[in-house]
Amino acid sequence: MNEKTLRTLEFDKVLERLAGYAAFPISAELARRLRPTTSLEKARYRQTLTREARLLLSIQSDVSIGGARDVRVPVDLAARGGVLDPVDLLAVKNTLVAARTLGRTLEHHAERVPHMAEIGRRLPPPAGVVDAISRALSESGEVLDSASTRLAAIRSELKVAHQRLLAKLEHMINDPQVAPMLQEAIITQRSGRYVIPLRAEFKGRIHSLIHDQSASGATLFIEPLAVVDLNNQYHELQLEERDEVRRILTALSNLIGEHAARIQDILAALGELDLTLMCARYADDLRAAEPELVEIRPTAKHPGTTIRLLQARHPLLSPESVVPVDVVLDQANFGLVITGPNTGGKTVTLKTVGLMVLMAQCGLHLPVQSGSALSVFRNVFADIGDEQSIEQSLSTFSGHIHNIVRILRFADRTSLVLLDELGAGTDPQEGSALARALLAYLIQRRITCLVATHYPELKAFAHTTPGITNASMEFDLQTLRPTYRLLMGLPGRSNALLIAERLGMPKEVLETARSALDPQDLRAEDLLDEIHRQRNLAQQARRTAEQAQREAEKLRAELEKRLEQIEDERQSVLEEAHRKSEEELAALREEIETLRRELKRARQPLEVLKPLQEQVEALETVVEQAPPRRRHVKARSRPLQIGDRVRLRTLDKVGLITDMDEDELEVQIGALRVRAKKEDIQSTDENEPETPTILRRTIESAAPQAIVLRPSPGVELDVRGQRADDALDELERYLEQAYLAGLPYVRIIHGKGTGRLRQVIRQALDRSSYVERWEIGLESEGGEGVTVAHFK
Repeated sequence: MNEKTLRTLEFDKVLERLAGYAAFPISAELARRLRPTTSLEKARYRQTLTREARLLLSIQSDVSIGGARDVRVPVDLAARGGVLDPVDLLAVKNTLVAARTLGRTLEHHAERVPHMAEIGRRLPPPAGVVDAISRALSESGEVLDSASTRLAAIRSELKVAHQRLLAKLEHMINDPQVAPMLQEAIITQRSGRYVIPLRAEFKGRIHSLIHDQSASGATLFIEPLAVVDLNNQYHELQLEERDEVRRILTALSNLIGEHAARIQDILAALGELDLTLMCARYADDLRAAEPELVEIRPTAKHPGTTIRLLQARHPLLSPESVVPVDVVLDQANFGLVITGPNTGGKTVTLKTVGLMVLMAQCGLHLPVQSGSALSVFRNVFADIGDEQSIEQSLSTFSGHIHNIVRILRFADRTSLVLLDELGAGTDPQEGSALARALLAYLIQRRITCLVATHYPELKAFAHTTPGITNASMEFDLQTLRPTYRLLMGLPGRSNALLIAERLGMPKEVLETARSALDPQDLRAEDLLDEIHRQRNLAQQARRTAEQAQREAEKLRAELEKRLEQIEDERQSVLEEAHRKSEEELAALREEIETLRRELKRARQPLEVLKPLQEQVEALETVVEQAPPRRRHVKARSRPLQIGDRVRLRTLDKVGLITDMDEDELEVQIGALRVRAKKEDIQSTDENEPETPTILRRTIESAAPQAIVLRPSPGVELDVRGQRADDALDELERYLEQAYLAGLPYVRIIHGKGTGRLRQVIRQALDRSSYVERWEIGLESEGGEGVTVAHFK
């Protein structure tokens, strides 16, 4: 891609804004180095990654790379045999832990974000590295006693030697014969050895070594000969401790060095995933939509490119103030001539189109309306702005021509060319002729191009030449200000005389100016005025019709809601009446049965009850034949489709449609997918949020792979003897399978041992979204060596 064009279109500023979302330096570097791809497959892959990241953030908004750090330099140092300090070792450990956590998150959502999950498969850390660093270093960077048996023994001896040394010195400073000779009854250090402060006048009274004296010379810091051996022993143990710590740090550094290539790949994967999340967050802030990327299919009269930008907004301008534009080049046109007043938005429109193309080919979603589509161009060329160069002795015109000559040399049918103020900066007549010739050259070579100009001759050229169409920036004659709206298909009007008249120019001057104009130009301007006037009337009528349609739709929705309420009330009354009838019949049957028993006891004939029994049976027949309640299905404004939110009447739950056929639907409610008949489905209230397009697309793509139930993995999982990392990975997979299989609880056998594995298992159960609670196994099950987890 042409680097000069990237600078001209201010693409670097877009990348700088993207880099502002970075969580660590690697992804920020990737963002600043991001360049548009010329491959349709790669561009679609990048767009898919951004779509998946937006979906993932909508499901779990706190997804990130966690505490990952840029440890490329320490890892490279370790690979070359260097020794890392504890701070760098902790940074490596925390980065690997963050990678592992993110990898598990992506694995959990792999069905919805398969491409991100594929990158996430590179994240699991090398076996043993995290555990080795955790055993050796505390979170504050101190080397733990558990780092090695030798270090624990040295520190134990060091503690004893230190206590013996201080006890001996304490005894001396508290000795009645020694205490009067001391400046203070304290123990201090000089040159790493423990000493006591002796008053100078008692020099030589205590057999000792002098290590220092005070600035005044009144105090000598002495090491009594009685503690020299103890001091020596303590110092020797300190040196042994230092050497052992150095050996431990060297061993950890060597371990990282052995896995340096793998760790560097993990860092690269973290950078790619963070860049994807950055693109998603940037798209959310831009209120962006995913563009459709289409293949270039050239014909004899058309390069086969597509530009369909609906409500496109310049990404560097404030969304609240920028005016969106529609730029559409259909199958008949691949060139566009934009005319309009100065500062009317022509240059911004050209830059908007250029940036949309570059961003789409980088995988960024665009600040456009859904339904926008673009081709993947092999190159984008732009001549925008003042090309004047004092160093190269080039005027504005010469600078533009120099740039255009270079563009014409390299542009082809797969290129997009953007030219601002074509032919400006020289004699208008010659400039117009040159601009028309350049435009004809581009059209003849079937090069997609957008040209902004003031020359009226180019408007006529675009009107009469196949493959190119006019557009103009709207100008409000009432306020004498541009509206920044792009009018496709209409050339711009010359408003100079009208503006001059509005501003008070003398009539005789205006008449003289009009008489100097070509009559054909005047007729053309009058015709343009009439076209614009008719267009404004049509737009006003359309707005009125749309407003009436919206009001009618609102009224229809209100009537449907009222009808549904009336129907529900009617059905409720019928059901209540039916229920009371059944209750009264039941009471009557009970009363008849009571009379029958009493008559039987009194030895009276039962024939007197026969007429009454027949009447009751007739009433039962009437009640049983009463028409059942008919479910009232709310009229829908449009047919149901995959991704719609609906309410399942039988469960009174809201879910998403994931599959459908002629008679039945499949509705996902939480983790469950239910088959239901269409009459059991009710559209959700109009005020409920509509399913986002990005979620609907993911559901559509995932529907064929839907899994309702999985086979049971068994009620027990045995992880005894496994490393903590491996056990956690297996536990997470097992919990998901058991939950989807519908098991009420499972037993995890981890053994007793040191308790480390048991601790991490139970911490994982606390964090699991599947587990409601856990408890220690019964003695018959293994007691503390078993944890029973109950599912939600």
